Amino acid sequence: MINPILEAFVSIVPQLGFQKVEKKGISLKGSILTYQGVLINIGVVGPLKGAVLIGMDLDSAKQFASKMMMGMEVPELDSLAQSAISEMGNMVCANACTNFAKVGIEGLDISPPTLLIGNDGQVRLAVSEVLVVNLTVDGILVNVYCGLYK
Repeated sequence: MINPILEAFVSIVPQLGFQKVEKKGISLKGSILTYQGVLINIGVVGPLKGAVLIGMDLDSAKQFASKMMMGMEVPELDSLAQSAISEMGNMVCANACTNFAKVGIEGLDISPPTLLIGNDGQVRLAVSEVLVVNLTVDGILVNVYCGLYK
């Protein structure tokens, strides 16, 4: 189930001004995720249910937002920068729904993104295992979490 999401991520981020996306690792985690910095949570409903989350530390989120805002300096993750990061998650997940439809899983819908910011934050998903893909986007570490079930 991760391939349509990764394909969406690799397709969308170059449209936002990034050049290089590299997969650094993949792992399984339990239903409780801990995070440092920013976590974008997007709910998925339809034939698949659950959530897709995109996480990065606070400095990485500032760099990501800066690049999305045409290089504008982002000294703090203010509401404009938060909106940019959230919109990236929204675009990736909407594109992933299209990719799922191409492989026969139609009728998926996504929730508006919820942006979580904090240190030592925890999120519990309604799945027993979450697939985690570690990526770098122009050197910025980004984690994509897939917690979907049928």
